[in-house]
Amino acid sequence: MNSALRIGSVGFGLIAVCYGFARFAFGLFLPQIDSDLGLGPTLSGIISGGSFAGYCIAIIASAALTERLGARAVATTAAIIATVGMAGIALAPSPLLLAAAVMVAGLSTGLISPPLAAAVATAIRPEQQDGTNATINAGTSAGVALSGPIALAMTGQWRLAFAAFAAIAMVFAIAAAAALPSSRGDTSEVGFPTLTASLRRLIGAAFLLGMASTAVWSFGGQLVSQRLGWGATETGILWSCIGIGGIAGALAGRLVARFGLACTHAVFLALLTAATIVIGSWTTTPAVVLLAGAVFGAAYVTLSGIYLIWGVRALPQRPATGLMIGFLMLAIGQTAGAPLFGLLLGSFGAVPTVMIFAAVALLAAFFPERDAARCPELVSADR
Repeated sequence: MNSALRIGSVGFGLIAVCYGFARFAFGLFLPQIDSDLGLGPTLSGIISGGSFAGYCIAIIASAALTERLGARAVATTAAIIATVGMAGIALAPSPLLLAAAVMVAGLSTGLISPPLAAAVATAIRPEQQDGTNATINAGTSAGVALSGPIALAMTGQWRLAFAAFAAIAMVFAIAAAAALPSSRGDTSEVGFPTLTASLRRLIGAAFLLGMASTAVWSFGGQLVSQRLGWGATETGILWSCIGIGGIAGALAGRLVARFGLACTHAVFLALLTAATIVIGSWTTTPAVVLLAGAVFGAAYVTLSGIYLIWGVRALPQRPATGLMIGFLMLAIGQTAGAPLFGLLLGSFGAVPTVMIFAAVALLAAFFPERDAARCPELVSADR
């Protein structure tokens, strides 16, 4: 098996486990968990806030550790932490211990991406790197897509589901130890990099996309519940559609190679904007919402893949740090966007708020990377 296929396959699985299972699956099982353990809104809020803080700390630490310890050590550690965290969720006898286990599992999400970017940069030929990075990044969608049917099939059996997730994570920990390179890349430069023009544009675009995406990630279930009367089952189906659509994000590398980063960025921002408006529209129908969910998933995962490629290109000698900057700004944007959306929703209602956040997504197109030879209108806008 060649390096691109080996690292791409293992990386895809690791991302599916750490993002799809260790982070996003908890929300799907939350009603059953709350029913059994009585979390209450306060503890649920603490878990959400702690999960975000843990992610930010972990992704910064991961970039630094990858440059010191190497891709194999950090990725294997991330998978082991995911295993421990999800096993803890499965066995948790009380709300407090459950909260601790959820936060531990969530740390794996921040830890896993930087070492995979470093592995690709050090072991795969340059012409294959963008495609491999995009394929690995799309693993999130596979995890989300699988967790939806698992949640529906194991109604009330959340402990069994997380025990299975933990076992799968352990398998991928072994795979990471066997398949990933140990090299650290260039370690001559440490600390936070100089903010070049390219990195500043990346920071602006990723922050705005993160903020805009909370309309669906944080409030999509509430929006379709209000308009269509959907419950947990229908929302689970919507999330599966988002996950299935997101697998198309594996094509981000090919699209960037064919059309340029700026053009691909602008097109998928437009698609994400349209999908957000449809999901939040008063006149929507169930079939259209599910289609919009798939479009949203494809657009979001493709855009996150673009920011991965963008960050690695901006810091070719420090790929783990380049990825960290883009993904960290996505998370910060999501954290800022969720309370702002809630505030506007309470003040102005759903439709105006959704339209405002859709416009925020389009603003990210004004931060294009300068490879826009095929999109001269974006070059002029960048100037």
